Amino acid sequence: MTLTLDIPELETPRLTLRAPRVEEFPAYRALFTSSRAVHIGEYDERSAWREFASDAGHWVLFGYGPWHILRKEDGALVGGVGLLNLDFYPEIELGWHLYDGFEGYGFATEAAVAARDWAFDDRGVPTLVSYIDRDNARSIAVAKRLGAKLDPNAQKVDAEDVVYRHSPERVQ
Repeated sequence: MTLTLDIPELETPRLTLRAPRVEEFPAYRALFTSSRAVHIGEYDERSAWREFASDAGHWVLFGYGPWHILRKEDGALVGGVGLLNLDFYPEIELGWHLYDGFEGYGFATEAAVAARDWAFDDRGVPTLVSYIDRDNARSIAVAKRLGAKLDPNAQKVDAEDVVYRHSPERVQ
């Protein structure tokens, strides 16, 4: 039996956001088992697989989840973006990551805008947060570019987090 899901494909001027594919796990594993994952949690190979599968399982459980980000010009897999609702998360998170060599081009912001707008406009999510390690200046900058505001009263996942709140009342 084959399970098919209706995972929407989103388009931006430079990017395609689409369902994760198992053959893309090596790129995910390489990031999450490297020192580059210091702000999102470093994993061994087995726990990276569980995280990858958990991310993809969001679509079955909640009707939303992560997309993989592909650059339109050449089909390169540049990272991931999406909505996460782990059992220990107080709220739905808008999260993102980029693979080595794809930082600094605005891909995270462009993809996160598409994911955020889909969550608010198509799924009716009332609010989103981004849990960000306080030392992760690049992700904090992305959150600010998205118009998210620091919410010092929001419940955190980890003590070292800051929480940025995304509002459906956003500047277009």
